[in-house]
Amino acid sequence: MEEKQNKKPFTIPPGWIAVLLFLLSYLIILRLPIMSGEVTRLPYSQFLQEVDAGRVTEVTLSDDAVRGIYQPANEPRPRRFETVRVPDDGLVTRLRSKGVTFQGEGKGLFSPTTLSWLLPLVLLFFFWSYLIRRAAQGPQGSFLRLGKSKAKVYVEREVKTTFDDVAGVDEAKEEVQELINFLKEPQRYTRLGARAPKGILLIGPPGCGKTLLARAIAGEASVPFFSVNGSEFVEMFVGLGAARVRDLFDQARQNAPCIIFIDELDAVGKSRTLRYLGSGANEEMEQTLNQLLAEVDGFDPSKGIVLLAATNRPEILDPALLRAGRFDRQILLDNPDRNGRTAVLKVHLKKVVFDPAVDPDKIAALTPGFSGADLANVVNEAALLASRRNAAQVAESDFVSAIERIVAGLERRKRLINPEERKRVAYHEMGHATVSLALGDSDQVQKVSVIPRGVAALGYTMRRPTEDRYLMSRTELIRKIAVLLGGRSSEEVFFAEITTGAADDLVKATNIAHAMVAEYGMSEKVGLATFEQQRSPFLQGAIAPPMATPASEETAQAIDHEVKGLLDLAHEKARRSIEANRRFLEAGAKRLLEIETMDQKEIEVLWKELGSPLAT
Repeated sequence: MEEKQNKKPFTIPPGWIAVLLFLLSYLIILRLPIMSGEVTRLPYSQFLQEVDAGRVTEVTLSDDAVRGIYQPANEPRPRRFETVRVPDDGLVTRLRSKGVTFQGEGKGLFSPTTLSWLLPLVLLFFFWSYLIRRAAQGPQGSFLRLGKSKAKVYVEREVKTTFDDVAGVDEAKEEVQELINFLKEPQRYTRLGARAPKGILLIGPPGCGKTLLARAIAGEASVPFFSVNGSEFVEMFVGLGAARVRDLFDQARQNAPCIIFIDELDAVGKSRTLRYLGSGANEEMEQTLNQLLAEVDGFDPSKGIVLLAATNRPEILDPALLRAGRFDRQILLDNPDRNGRTAVLKVHLKKVVFDPAVDPDKIAALTPGFSGADLANVVNEAALLASRRNAAQVAESDFVSAIERIVAGLERRKRLINPEERKRVAYHEMGHATVSLALGDSDQVQKVSVIPRGVAALGYTMRRPTEDRYLMSRTELIRKIAVLLGGRSSEEVFFAEITTGAADDLVKATNIAHAMVAEYGMSEKVGLATFEQQRSPFLQGAIAPPMATPASEETAQAIDHEVKGLLDLAHEKARRSIEANRRFLEAGAKRLLEIETMDQKEIEVLWKELGSPLAT
């Protein structure tokens, strides 16, 4: 969308243009005889000689020049001349004695002498005025515009985003619907004494649609939309941020009803306490925040000005921003569930040509935890992959490949791997799949591959949940750890020694086990006390990140012991699963070495033939 152009282009008034043209014409007329050679420029000494010889017939005197007519000795016709006058008190007497007709010339505004120095000054003035105006209207502004707000202003006809373009955040849309109604019909609420909330804070992880929702609110309300990033307020010079805040709200008052949207509010609204205790005080940021608080207190919401802001770090915001009367509402946006992902995919699928057989719900099932931005990226990557193979439509396989590309990284088929390492990778990846199938893990094995991806992955096992889960039991967490240790266990069973291939798996398994003991209270020995609080960064009213509860040396040892016990338990489950399904794993690894990738159907067929679930 184009930015609304409120700045007028620099133009010279018609009156000044006429004056300039007149001055230029006058000078040209006066100087044209000299330029054409009709006027002879004489040295002053020669001029005196010509006077003494009686060849000068007419003279016009000024303070600094002498002009006139003389008869050259060797020419039949008289000529006009001009010379620079030298202070000489006897010139008039000499002219009288020779009978020369002479007259004086005044210092008028339009005299050639005056115009010769006045016109360059006028031209220089217009030249510098032009440069200053152009610099002030530049894309980055200039020193003269440092105090001006950098907010992008979108008028009603330019904001074409509506709620039809926003999916997966139905609860948030319901919350802001009242705000839209107020902007459209303020009398409906003010008649009973109610007022619209001064500020609404949109909180959510990156890519969940906070900015998109703000634009949709402006599009639905059909009001001017001032959009600015929090970092644009803070500058090197102290006081400029505060000046920009004042200018932004002044513009909003002139265009009410309207919406002010500040993205990344944490860039300007960071807690002053944290700045002093943590990263050091910043006078510019503090003044900017103080001005923002003053402006929010000062505007009247009944005039139709609504402040929207978005952040994914509410825990570091200053408490003064979050109190009632400033940001009265805090709306939580989270990554969409399966139904929400399906709705988001349908919105983005409108922009591409896809096969009618593509099922958005099936794609949504493959993308748990994806944000709206991630899903938009999936659709775009799928369209690029289809274009690369010159397809007429985007097929379901393109979406699956796009998901793999985003989750696991780019394929690196040209990486050279020796046969022994390739064999280890095949057994390692089949170890993950075997343990997942044997333990009945809730995540289905979708694909196993020995094609290198990303920076360090020599192979990968892709699993997807059958449904969105928000709670997990102790048994399910142990199964997840066992699946992560399936690759290492497979190497232990089928090879003489282990390798570094399970490094990432071990990190993830240890983190889960540590969280079970220190956060979730799933250890009888350690008890219900938590020692590493992980407050959600999206909790309403969160002010600052909590400090970890200190643990005594004895408790720390107990935590380490319990973590090791959970890892050992899961490791034993993984080894038993592999021992019970050696034939399946070996057949799968052999197949992987032949075709490089096995999909869900091939794995399920092989499991029905050779696999056996582990008795729990």
